[in-house]
Amino acid sequence: MGGSGSKAKGVWPFAGSGGESGNDGNEQSLARLKGSRNATPFVFTRRSSLYYDEDGDLAHEFYEEMVVTKNGRKKSKLKRIQKNLIPQGIVKLDHPCIHVDFPIILCEV
Repeated sequence: MGGSGSKAKGVWPFAGSGGESGNDGNEQSLARLKGSRNATPFVFTRRSSLYYDEDGDLAHEFYEEMVVTKNGRKKSKLKRIQKNLIPQGIVKLDHPCIHVDFPIILCEV
């Protein structure tokens, strides 16, 4: 689904104790670690890759057909529309997924 890992360095979001964080003494990373103690390994929402156009249609990409006349011949081309598109935003997943930074092997074959 194209998800990326967390951007925090040295802090596991699923850590139950403070042992996995770096020893930099930074108060901000300590507060981030305390706030994530109750983190769940499941992801319930994601950012959508779909966009609305000005007509209210929902799609990944929008194209406009253009007729080009060259040497007396008409030729149709598709031009990609990139302006006036509104992202769909956050979408709730039908089934929860496991976070990419979950540090435990679930099944080994």
